[in-house]
Amino acid sequence: MAIEVVADNQAYRFGPFTLAVNERLLSRNGTPTDLGGRALDILIALVSAPNEIISKKDLMLQVWPDAVVEEGSLRFHMTGLRKALGDGEDGARYITTVPGRGYCFVAPISRTFVDRGSASASTDAFPHANLPPLLGRMVGRDVDVLKLAAQLTDSRLVTIVGHGGVGKTTLAIAAAHHVADQFDGHVLFVDFGAIGDARLAATTVATLLGLSIQADDATPELVRFLKDKHILLVLDTCEHVVEAIATTVMSILNSAPQVHILATSRETLRIEGERVYRLDALACPPDVPEISVAALQDFPATQLFVERAVAGGAQLDVNGAQAAIVCEICRKLDGVALAIELAARRVETYGLEQTAALLDQQLTLLWQGLRSAPPRQQTLQATLDWSYGLLSDLERTVLRRLAVFVGNFPLDAALEVVASETLDRASVFAAIDSLVEKSMVAARPLGAMMRYRLLDTTRAYVLDRGKDDDERTDLSSRHAAYCRVWFEQNGSEWSSLSTATERAPHFNAINNVRSALEWCFGETGDASMGVGLVAAVAPVFRAMGLLPECHRWTERALQSIDETTRGGNEEMQLQASFGVSLMFTQGHNDMSAAALNRSLEIAQARGDYLNAARLLGPLYFFHLRSGEFRRCLQYAERCFEIAGSLGDPAATALSHTLLGLSYCLVGRLGEARTTLAPVLEPGRSPASKQIHYGFDHYTWAGIGWSTTLWLQGYRDQARAVIRQAFKDAETIRHPVSFAISLSSIATLLWIGDLDLAEEHLVPFITRAETLSFGPYLPMGHAFRAEIAIRRGDVEVGAAALQRQLENLHVARFELFTIRFQFVLIAGFVSIGRYTDAWSLAEETAQLIEDKGYFSYLPELLRLRGSILLAAPELSNMDGETYLTQSLQMSRDQGAGSWEVRAATDLARLWAGQGRSTEATELLRPIFERLTEGRDTPDLKAAAEALEKLAHRGR
Repeated sequence: MAIEVVADNQAYRFGPFTLAVNERLLSRNGTPTDLGGRALDILIALVSAPNEIISKKDLMLQVWPDAVVEEGSLRFHMTGLRKALGDGEDGARYITTVPGRGYCFVAPISRTFVDRGSASASTDAFPHANLPPLLGRMVGRDVDVLKLAAQLTDSRLVTIVGHGGVGKTTLAIAAAHHVADQFDGHVLFVDFGAIGDARLAATTVATLLGLSIQADDATPELVRFLKDKHILLVLDTCEHVVEAIATTVMSILNSAPQVHILATSRETLRIEGERVYRLDALACPPDVPEISVAALQDFPATQLFVERAVAGGAQLDVNGAQAAIVCEICRKLDGVALAIELAARRVETYGLEQTAALLDQQLTLLWQGLRSAPPRQQTLQATLDWSYGLLSDLERTVLRRLAVFVGNFPLDAALEVVASETLDRASVFAAIDSLVEKSMVAARPLGAMMRYRLLDTTRAYVLDRGKDDDERTDLSSRHAAYCRVWFEQNGSEWSSLSTATERAPHFNAINNVRSALEWCFGETGDASMGVGLVAAVAPVFRAMGLLPECHRWTERALQSIDETTRGGNEEMQLQASFGVSLMFTQGHNDMSAAALNRSLEIAQARGDYLNAARLLGPLYFFHLRSGEFRRCLQYAERCFEIAGSLGDPAATALSHTLLGLSYCLVGRLGEARTTLAPVLEPGRSPASKQIHYGFDHYTWAGIGWSTTLWLQGYRDQARAVIRQAFKDAETIRHPVSFAISLSSIATLLWIGDLDLAEEHLVPFITRAETLSFGPYLPMGHAFRAEIAIRRGDVEVGAAALQRQLENLHVARFELFTIRFQFVLIAGFVSIGRYTDAWSLAEETAQLIEDKGYFSYLPELLRLRGSILLAAPELSNMDGETYLTQSLQMSRDQGAGSWEVRAATDLARLWAGQGRSTEATELLRPIFERLTEGRDTPDLKAAAEALEKLAHRGR
């Protein structure tokens, strides 16, 4: 059963609720209702088919179309949905369970329309819009634009198909401009002409959208991002990577219902739902004995020829005889727009008759030589052959050398790479200017700078032209050297760029780097040049989130270092990048640790204390993830010591972050706040927030800050920091966003905000699944099991949590294992498994002692006390002693959250012993001091205990 498609502003209304499907918004009496993504999908499916029974199988297929899930997941989210609707409360009934069959939405439904200008409507600008400008005048395609625009409105995938040079790209741009308002300007233009590796097709789209890619296949992350977006994607020049693009497009169409796609290709994508728009050549006059001059304006091919010739400076005074020549030229060029434009621009130099004569000679030779080629390739190839033949030797040389660039390039790049000892820069400049005039090189502004590019067919053509081996080697070497210098000078800018236009130069530079690296490490390349190039570009790979590529190229470069580079800055950079990328893509292992330590060793040996301080960041993070908190403190103190002698703002901020986090871990909460505060204070200079070696100290300072706030009892402040952290995670879309999500979900669960934690946990698990991202998936499932335990499904949750803990131990991802063991202990106590609880508490106590995570010790003492109070036969030490120790240690640490828990348990114990006055005097001051988060379980429990104590005292 498929979900009904509704209008953009159509909504369902039932009871006090309004469900705007396309907005994915459920509101109650005008106020948005918090509802997890899966629960919302379930509601949409049920409401779309009211009074119809939807089987559990069909419902799971609609809600989890790309995953196999257990029925328990459906029950879990159905429970949350019913709770959010208040189903069953005060006689309200929305969803009924039909035993053995499924679920049915039974409440009366009416349809309404939501105000598109309301707060729920999206009014945000689309920062990645990059549609190229329209041509001043497009000849003969007005009807095509209107037809294509209509098809784009009716169909979600339209492919413009035609042979090379026919004008597919020009038409696509014009049609996209025509319908842009329907998408509120949300149009992304993706040129695949610069992509030679089909594996990078989805990555290309994702990168232009500002997404950071951490997996070889970017399609799942791209689909997740586009799932609820209303956007037009223009995918240009798809033919050479058509299979990869077809796969990606199919995934987008299946999962992102508001995305429309316009593609250009020499062949169809051949997928379901594709509507093909075959673009024919421009119409030419028939081959008749006589043709009038006026008739030239009746056919777009001849109209285009005349206009382009005049624009190129030709003085045409067309008479009957010349009209016939124009018609003959256009027919011989088969009405191909590119070929016509190339020919027309030669008229000013050679005159009309001589242009036709040259055309005849060149095309005749080619047709005789390439009879096996498809006709459309013959025509365009012939045009290029002829046009190339009209170039001077200098222009040919420059054009051949320009083909080393992939995609757009600036003028300074051309001058730097193309010029040589035998070809000065002035000559190169003049030749490029002439090549632009002759339409052999395209030029268009990108931002404030003019960018140049060889048309795809032109580049492919000239790459086949003769270049001797020495010239190829020299040219490739200069190209690689230019790429290296460019990234050394501009690579650090990526993190501060937010729009597609701003990022375009980096995007094109990455494409050129890929080409240069293939040459460097190829049979005839220069491996030493490749080592330096990888060292320069690796930080950008990391910043862009292209960690698989970072891992692949740094590993290759490290295999090629020799004695001249061993122990130098290049090896230091490579080892660090290799270690960081390996840690994120494959989890904790000895190779990652060895690479990071080797990088630090080099920095220290070179006396490079600034980089030594910076490298302590990823090393700290490595040991943080593996739970070695004592080692973390040692690294933090070392970084603080180095930074104190440097006076570098970023190093100082990094050292404060590491030390503040460590203080939080070991329970020195007051010092943690004092140390972290300077990092996060408003107005800090951008220099203090610079990211080095993949460790975002500023974000981690925020994580430490929210954790410290919660531990101290400032729940509302912690929640505010967490809300901002989730926004930041969605914005940066980088591996560090996993850390943000993990830590924030953990704190939300400590606070007791189970629904909000689950809402963010669902997309977290989805990303971990689709990206196959190391140990993050078992971590996500462990949090899911914790939620089950906290909601009372202890047996199932405990079994699941034990399995995930084993997986985390194997992956050496121990950051949260102690907290998960706390959850298990509490769960065991709640179902009477006291022996298991005590055994796990003993194991956890040893773990805390070994690892140094002393901020958790007060809570462990409280849990041990609760076990003994429930089963005193387990130990000679009474539970009250443990609770008293927990209370005292909480106060010593300043941990208000642990303190109120211990005090509540102790007050209940004393009340049962008839010591109500003592209990009240203990608990009330603590409760009154903790004014934030009165809606949380801990403070609700304290309030309930005080109320009972007050009742006893009456």
